[in-house]
Amino acid sequence: MMLAPVFAVLAACGGGDPASIDEASISLAEVETPVRPADYAPDSAATTAADAPVAEVTPDAQSADAATVVTTDAPTGNKSLASVVASGTRDPLKQPFASNSIWNMPIGSGARFVRANLNPKPANNIWAAMPGIDDEKIILKPTAPLVNINYSNAAWTGKNRCSATGGLMYQVPMPSNYIIPNTNKNSSAVFLMKDGRTLVQTQPVARCTAGGPATAYAKFANVDLYGAGITGAHGGSGLSAIGGSIRLGELRPGTTTGPRHALKVNVYAKEALYKCTTRSACSRWPATTSDSYAVGWYGSASKNGNTAMKMGALLAIPGSTSIASMGLETMPAKQLAWTLQNYGAYIVDDTYAAGFDFSAEDGPDGSKRAEFKRDWGFEMNQKVQGNTAWVRDIQRIMKALSVVDNNSPTSIGGGGTPRQPLAPALAK
Repeated sequence: MMLAPVFAVLAACGGGDPASIDEASISLAEVETPVRPADYAPDSAATTAADAPVAEVTPDAQSADAATVVTTDAPTGNKSLASVVASGTRDPLKQPFASNSIWNMPIGSGARFVRANLNPKPANNIWAAMPGIDDEKIILKPTAPLVNINYSNAAWTGKNRCSATGGLMYQVPMPSNYIIPNTNKNSSAVFLMKDGRTLVQTQPVARCTAGGPATAYAKFANVDLYGAGITGAHGGSGLSAIGGSIRLGELRPGTTTGPRHALKVNVYAKEALYKCTTRSACSRWPATTSDSYAVGWYGSASKNGNTAMKMGALLAIPGSTSIASMGLETMPAKQLAWTLQNYGAYIVDDTYAAGFDFSAEDGPDGSKRAEFKRDWGFEMNQKVQGNTAWVRDIQRIMKALSVVDNNSPTSIGGGGTPRQPLAPALAK
């Protein structure tokens, strides 16, 4: 989602909402939209208290709020989560973090759902991304040469990110031949350090010359590959740049089930999120922050009064919904729906331009977008205007999503009996 000249002018003039542009005057090729205001600065100083070790979770006994809850997954027992851990071990490079991390916990039988009311045609804009893909630079190469990441104030201003404007921020392992081009995308990045445990996260990152240094703008607290892994380099929420990503090897032919972990989505916050009036009211756990422009932007287009729909909300398809009856036309959408019913997806960023995005891997090992295209024969990222089977399926999924309103540190996924066994223990 590069910043095209038409949008650069709008942002510079303070009119950066692309949804207001006359659709008829723009060709599809021109609609490469900004992902942040030109003066955006992520709150990298947000608290990391959410990343404290996750205690063993037991079924939650909170009472429902009859005024807001639309449905509850009926409990099927009172098992402790420790009794439903899958056997075997798990590769931490493919599916990181503890089994009871937010990124690995299934939806529970105690989940209380509030309708998300997402618009399947965001801003009623035919050029809305459906879905968009937020490419995350996942670089887990601890034995690669150390590369300097220097400060650049380019951020989302439209300036060239290739050139540093300040000093050293990090030294991280990165393959010598790996290039991250200059764009105006979020470009969240995660690096595994030489100890094989420490994850360094930053955004937006660029490395325009093979063998050369890289640049970035914001620092975030390090997390442990084997820990809770909640926080990281999604500046709109303070959440992870690797947990919840659709990884290479996932969402592929040959299975009817999708990734066995929670996903991440970006929504058009101007319409989809609660119209908050203070920063503290703009986000909910596990998010540690919201966008710096949240007050006055979130929910302003729709006067959204849904207090469940805040940055950090866990979205899921309620268990009472039959996926087989959703009319899904494509196999990858059926896999996504399975994951969203069993694990859900966290709202981690604002699309800023009208759209609905998933986070996916893009790194030295390859691009999830490219793998998806090879597997399924069509692009993973599309526009509403295309009205393809894939677009229609994502719209159906959006309409089916609700908020797990009792998601909390003591009831991750809503508590109760998990819909799936917990992820196996991490291999050392």
